[in-house]
Amino acid sequence: MSKVLVITTSLRAKSNSDILAGHLVAGAQAAGHQVEQISLKGRELRFCIGCLSCQKTQKCVLQDDAIEIAEKVKNADTLVFVTPIYYYEMCGQMKTLLDRLNPLYASDYRFRHVYLLSTAAEKEEATPEKAVNGLQGWVDCFEKAALAGSLFCGGVNAPGEAAVKEAQQEEAYRFGNSLL
Repeated sequence: MSKVLVITTSLRAKSNSDILAGHLVAGAQAAGHQVEQISLKGRELRFCIGCLSCQKTQKCVLQDDAIEIAEKVKNADTLVFVTPIYYYEMCGQMKTLLDRLNPLYASDYRFRHVYLLSTAAEKEEATPEKAVNGLQGWVDCFEKAALAGSLFCGGVNAPGEAAVKEAQQEEAYRFGNSLL
């Protein structure tokens, strides 16, 4: 099966997206995938400075945790990004990480399937559209990869609220179980 990397991007304690990511991981493991989950909590991620040195060297000039994360992304078969939706978009930490993965563009990356799990207080079906479009824009830069699916779990607001939302936990588990 696939080597799956799940990247949770919420910095919130008792994060709803982290809770549902746990169920996604359980589903992926039950399907036989080798799963690694990493969090951006406690990580140092500086903003990309746009120098484009990485296009020649495949290494970023900034020395922080993005370098280790980029190596894990490069070597995974399947990527799952997990984000809360803030102002109808992916969280800022996720966007910063995507920008910092620029050194992978010209590299021999392994990932072929990219997924998104998102959460929000809002329940409307259109709530995650801009986050999905933002991730699609990143994926479009990697011609061997495709955005293979997304799951939106709305209606979770208070910290830890997803821990009592059994239907959403089951959805996240099934989503993880269906990863390629």
